Amino acid sequence: MTGLVRFFSNVFILIILAQSLNSNFVQTGVRAKGKINDKEFYSQFLRLCDSAVVRVTNEKSTEPFFVDSYGVRSLCAAYDMTGNSKYLDACRSWSKRMVEFQRKMIPPGAYYMNYGRKPGDTSGDWYAADCSSIAMGVLATAVRCKSPEREELINSVEQFESLVLKNYVRHPGGISDGLWPAYDGAWWCSSSLFASLSFLLYDNTGDKTYLNAGLNIIDWLDTLDLTTVQPLPLEHQGPSLPMYVMEAYSAGWKFISLNKAREEKAAAQVNWCLDWIAGQQKIPIDKREWELTKWWGSKYGGLPFHQFIFSNYLKSEKTKATTADFELKQLTNSVIKMNLEKSQLAMFLLMSYAESLDHGSVYRRIEKKN
Repeated sequence: MTGLVRFFSNVFILIILAQSLNSNFVQTGVRAKGKINDKEFYSQFLRLCDSAVVRVTNEKSTEPFFVDSYGVRSLCAAYDMTGNSKYLDACRSWSKRMVEFQRKMIPPGAYYMNYGRKPGDTSGDWYAADCSSIAMGVLATAVRCKSPEREELINSVEQFESLVLKNYVRHPGGISDGLWPAYDGAWWCSSSLFASLSFLLYDNTGDKTYLNAGLNIIDWLDTLDLTTVQPLPLEHQGPSLPMYVMEAYSAGWKFISLNKAREEKAAAQVNWCLDWIAGQQKIPIDKREWELTKWWGSKYGGLPFHQFIFSNYLKSEKTKATTADFELKQLTNSVIKMNLEKSQLAMFLLMSYAESLDHGSVYRRIEKKN
């Protein structure tokens, strides 16, 4: 009887431990599948999320909506992790405004960027690149909403996608930046961001038109020399170039990798970007050519996002995730020290936090019911 008592006693202890662990999981909100379960990371993430809520719900803000969109996508991930409705409510409020502005835009389907061409205007600049980012924020919100709100938001994104596919595709597959007088050809930035959106839209709708658009762009991007590509080359853009170019590959890799020949070509661009990123991270932050508080330097915050993504895809990148962790902590310290918690740097940084804490959260798709 002693052995039997000991057995049931051990079982009881294991049950209590399991309940305790589950309780801790609920309290922190970090998903079990996340590759980092770091209290400091999680605390800083939520601190920046709370600042992002204030930023994206400020209807009087004069900040660009494309920057907000990175905060919105991260807040969607925060909602997944915590279940706290304030994060999703902020995203819904922001996305609803984007749709309301869109209804008045000319051409139909365009998003208002909070600068440039305004709703109702028939002249002025309008950029497919920045609006692709806005569309990804609206789509990320839709993924977390219920019908009919979900369908309304997805329809908004599909209107934008249709506008670009009908008017701004350039041979042999790249995308122009819309109504940009300075340049009407296919551009690496608008192409990359639109490809990312196309892959995510396909993942949520199953419409192969979007998948084909994304893959055509990848084939075009693969031909570019990213060290010299114009306009606005690497020497001018700095971290902006790899951050935006990698969006296409990070969002589309699971589709790109289905074709070995395409995967091999794409891997060359991915590895170039990851090597450039790693090289920059070896330089002390205050010694880098692009300052964190400047327009282009703020994109340093989004670079660890892609390192975390590809640490799950490429064996060569698995050991580099710790470098991204260190970069994340350095940048966070800079944000707090300089009181930049609602800045562009913080919004891009949030994306990196979201991926570090919950792999796949930013690119999460609508959960299909069996």
